[in-house]
Amino acid sequence: MAVLVLLLALFWALLIGKDGLAQLQKREKPDWKGLLLIKPFDLLLERSKFYEYLQLPLSSYHSKQILLKGTDWQLNQTRLHIAETTGYGYAVLAGCSLLAVLAKEPVLIGMGVLLGVLLPVRPFMEAGRMVERRKQAIISELPEALSKLMLLVGAGEPVLQAFSRCLEGKDPAVQPLYKEWERVVISLRNGESFSTAIERFNRCCAVQEVSIFTTVMLLNYRRGGDQFVLALREISYSLWEKRKAVARSLGEEASSKLVFPLVGILLVLMVFVAAPAMLLMS
Repeated sequence: MAVLVLLLALFWALLIGKDGLAQLQKREKPDWKGLLLIKPFDLLLERSKFYEYLQLPLSSYHSKQILLKGTDWQLNQTRLHIAETTGYGYAVLAGCSLLAVLAKEPVLIGMGVLLGVLLPVRPFMEAGRMVERRKQAIISELPEALSKLMLLVGAGEPVLQAFSRCLEGKDPAVQPLYKEWERVVISLRNGESFSTAIERFNRCCAVQEVSIFTTVMLLNYRRGGDQFVLALREISYSLWEKRKAVARSLGEEASSKLVFPLVGILLVLMVFVAAPAMLLMS
């Protein structure tokens, strides 16, 4: 086990290299995270052609990151993020190996290997769940925004001004739909055409219901008034039904998650009830 720890430390030193050690000596406040985790493991993954072998999963993960982080997110940032998680996995493996040597417990090495593999894989698994939660949040927020837009346009406001006022009382930092909605409003204030801004809104949301909404907007926003409201009202019913379906699925998911704690509580109660009886019998 001691040899394993020495090999892990030597391997890490080779990854850092002379350039990394020189930067550590010259800089007053070195970027420890970049020097010890991101840059060496990014170089390792690149030289081992890991990015080429897993090009399809990497592309899928990058597209999900664009949805979550925004269109400014670049492929290089995705690669650095993967290198960072790989570095954390390696650090956990080295730490568990060191603890195994000190405590003389070989089981810790197995735990380190398991955690070292799970840490790099976890972002790929979490990205899909986060994209699905983002989609459900957008579907839940869209009918309310659509209703507010219909009320404002029906009250006589121009479509573009009503579109901007739908942001009032909303927090774009927390709500994904209004985050993209705010970008449309900023683009319109900067002089961009409504069709270009709304098409970008559709691409950034990447949700079928938003695509239907933007199509109706592009076809009817110049008309305004009653015709525009009637066009939006036709799709509002289906959007509210989709919101009900999302709420129902979230409720079922929450109830299924409560099964395991309830089973655990039941087992604990059974132990408390049966333990005195077993003690009396003995």
